[in-house]
Amino acid sequence: MEANYEKPTRGAHVLLIPYPLQGHINPILKFAKRLVFKGLKVTILIPSSTPNQDSFKDNNNSSSIEFLRIVYGNDNPNDIDQDARFRRIKDAVSKSLTELLEHYKENYDKLRPTPKMVIYDSLVPSVLDVVKQCGIEGAPFFTQSCVVNSVYYHVHKGSLNAPPNGSDLGSLLVLKSLLEVGDLPSLVSCPSQYPPAFLRLLFDQVINWMQNICNVKTIGPCIPSKYLDNRIPNDTDYGLSLFEPETDSCIQWLNARQSGSVIYVSMGSMASLGDIEMEEMARALSKTNKYFLWVVRATEEDKLPLNFKQETSEKGLIVSWCPQLEVLAHPALGCFITHCGWNSTLEAISLGVPMVAYPQWTDQPTNAKCIMDLWKIGVKVRENDSGLVTREEIELCILDVMEGEKSKEIKSNAQKWKHLANETMQDNGSSSKNIEEFVAKLKS
Repeated sequence: MEANYEKPTRGAHVLLIPYPLQGHINPILKFAKRLVFKGLKVTILIPSSTPNQDSFKDNNNSSSIEFLRIVYGNDNPNDIDQDARFRRIKDAVSKSLTELLEHYKENYDKLRPTPKMVIYDSLVPSVLDVVKQCGIEGAPFFTQSCVVNSVYYHVHKGSLNAPPNGSDLGSLLVLKSLLEVGDLPSLVSCPSQYPPAFLRLLFDQVINWMQNICNVKTIGPCIPSKYLDNRIPNDTDYGLSLFEPETDSCIQWLNARQSGSVIYVSMGSMASLGDIEMEEMARALSKTNKYFLWVVRATEEDKLPLNFKQETSEKGLIVSWCPQLEVLAHPALGCFITHCGWNSTLEAISLGVPMVAYPQWTDQPTNAKCIMDLWKIGVKVRENDSGLVTREEIELCILDVMEGEKSKEIKSNAQKWKHLANETMQDNGSSSKNIEEFVAKLKS
């Protein structure tokens, strides 16, 4: 049931700074919409490369949201020199934020005064140094699970090595009951695969915050209201995209399929499969008797087997990007093969979609473990002795999720977690109450 926006409160202005990746931009945008709904004014720093932000603004409340573009230089997420990229983003954010706060100070505006708080993605912890100098409060916004944060904390404390040795998890009873070494974030299990910048971020984003013993508030799932409580008018999508979704072709194709008959495959905006892995995925999809919708980004398309699109055109649709929430909510969907990014995981949970977990890196192995063994809403692919996920393994996982006795339990659990996710955003839900308390503090 839709409700009305609260009247903006004079002086209650918040600045939000997302990290310039699609998976980090989406949730912070949805939190911004919740804050506007509660009567706050919001300013959002977005990458200069973002196509158009008009669709994010609601016609009745556009004056409460302001977008400012920030230039990161030649910002390629796939840049080989990740150290340089992190430094470039850090410097750009610090410079732009310093100039912006100085502007607010010198040009006081009653409608949009100096922010009372800066909410920043935890991957740009340098923001806190800037806002402290200006006497403004800062709040890190985490786009990863509490389990992952807990692992990073234990690494910093020294109670868990990176990489871990055989006895590490045995001394951490909470983690031992849930995780094995292979389920840890790859920053911890295989730190040598990453440049030093990644490890520095690990400590900066989690540890600096934890050491301050800050008040933690769970506020998710941060997805459009249409798919949860449906209280925010016209909140049907994220509103900003670094990619162009093929919406019409996806939805029209799904409309022609039977309920629960389609496998949806997406590795998100950054993760990618190798040439051999792509071949195995393609052969598994062509061999199964199910329809499939596969997101293959333009940069990955040359990895597809020769003539695969043509050979499978009657049972499959391959697109460069899709409106994922609309796809996950479609009744034709029966299974989601996912890289287990936290956004994709929360979206699937919120919409009750069973998953085949195919994790790649960072927090994804930990999320996959939760999907399979903690929440029991999917299965996880297993590598063979050569480290390859074979077509036979993928096909078996699809069948486990979509057919037979095991699928019944998975589907039932998926619906249970969908209900719980929805419940958190209702009037008396935990996330809803936390947002109310947060907003009340800013309005006081």
